[in-house]
Amino acid sequence: MAETKKAKDYGQIAKEILESIGGGENIEGAAHCATRLRLALKDEGKVNVTQLEQMEEVKGTFSTGGQFQIIIGAGTVNEVYKAFASLAGIKEMSSTEVKEAGARKLKPLQRFVKMLSDIFVPIIPAIVAGGLLMGINNLLTSKGLFVAGKSLVEQVPGIADFAAMINTFANAAFVFLPVLIGFSATKKFGGNPYLGAALGMLMVHPDLLNGWDYGGALAKREIPAWKIFGFEIEKVGYQGTVLPILVASYILAKIENFLRRVIPSALDNLLTPLLSMFVTGMLTFAAVGPITRSAGNLLTDGIVWLYDTVGPIGGAIFGLLYAPVVITGMHHSFIAVETQLLADISKTGGSFIFVIAAMSNMAQGAATLAVLFVAGNAKVKSIASASGISALLGITEPAMFGINLKLRYPFISAIVGSAVGSAYVTYCKVKAVALGAAGIPGIISVRADGIFHYIIGMAITVAVTFALTLILSKRFEWSQPNETDADTEGV
Repeated sequence: MAETKKAKDYGQIAKEILESIGGGENIEGAAHCATRLRLALKDEGKVNVTQLEQMEEVKGTFSTGGQFQIIIGAGTVNEVYKAFASLAGIKEMSSTEVKEAGARKLKPLQRFVKMLSDIFVPIIPAIVAGGLLMGINNLLTSKGLFVAGKSLVEQVPGIADFAAMINTFANAAFVFLPVLIGFSATKKFGGNPYLGAALGMLMVHPDLLNGWDYGGALAKREIPAWKIFGFEIEKVGYQGTVLPILVASYILAKIENFLRRVIPSALDNLLTPLLSMFVTGMLTFAAVGPITRSAGNLLTDGIVWLYDTVGPIGGAIFGLLYAPVVITGMHHSFIAVETQLLADISKTGGSFIFVIAAMSNMAQGAATLAVLFVAGNAKVKSIASASGISALLGITEPAMFGINLKLRYPFISAIVGSAVGSAYVTYCKVKAVALGAAGIPGIISVRADGIFHYIIGMAITVAVTFALTLILSKRFEWSQPNETDADTEGV
């Protein structure tokens, strides 16, 4: 009997969701992840958000990347999706297929940001692993962190080779970064990802001048070059660069697809890879590489200059705006910049973007947990407790979209708290040496000399946000003991 009732409940939930989103005729695609229904809808204006969020099973809703997402929860979402797909008469789709369906509705700038996200998100684990190993190396080699005036390596010489080995492991992902990006980007652009990886290998080939030595060689006028038909092409590698391989991968994919259309199938496997690599390689070293290297350096130098020059004021502005940028999805474009900052860590010192993102996430979590204390609504309390803790650990969507934006004043409190905390960490020059969970777990991603200030920055952010949320809640006077679940909208 329990099984029958459960199945009936899932069917009822699915029916109510289907009615709230405008029926099956409004669906272009549907899938689910671990906790959410992911829907590509023809017209999101037909969605009755109020009706959806009055459902006990719905923990929140938000729209991003052309998808309307309904937070239901682990375990339950799988069963609801089965009933939903059956009622709507749609075939099961993967998250990727739904993403593609949703992406077709995006504006050009949104599509560009999504493209960057699709390229960099798959390679983040490799960058995170390398960055965290770099952090461990910093713990071993930073002076004064554990022993006054000395590093652990100096105090215990026997671990010197161990530290050196870790440093080699840490640098690998950044030295060969073009290989990772080449594979991911060429696949995204519709080309053969293995050709993209080979192009990345070409750009970091040991016969070339190491990219990190380019500045010194340029000053000495000792840059090696190929002399071909009266032209000189610099033999310079692109270790740790982002923009050159992105553009080169795009060109490679387009050339490959063009050749596959015009070359007879009998010669396709022979000539297409050969010509694609040769033409793209020539273009990369002759024009694309030098131009994009300069553009990438200007972008990175400009961001670092702004950070170093404007200081805490710039950090406060960035912290204030970070969460609104997340709402638009534009924050995915920061991944490319952060990757470049980390790849060029000897010059930049690391990524300040990660640290400010962490302050923003902590603020969203603190605001949501403050709502937990003042809310009279049982459903809001339930959502706030889980999503608030999640935000402190670096996952903010449930907190931001499920609580803070809907109630408005927690979101206002959060961006103010984020601004204050970001000003502090910027003043203290806190930077990260790895990507990871931007929140409490981010401690292990931060450069050793900034860990203490990172913790202080989080504490300041949480304290300011929590206090301001409590103060503003009194003005809204929404925490009433007799509230019902139907009263949450517009509170």
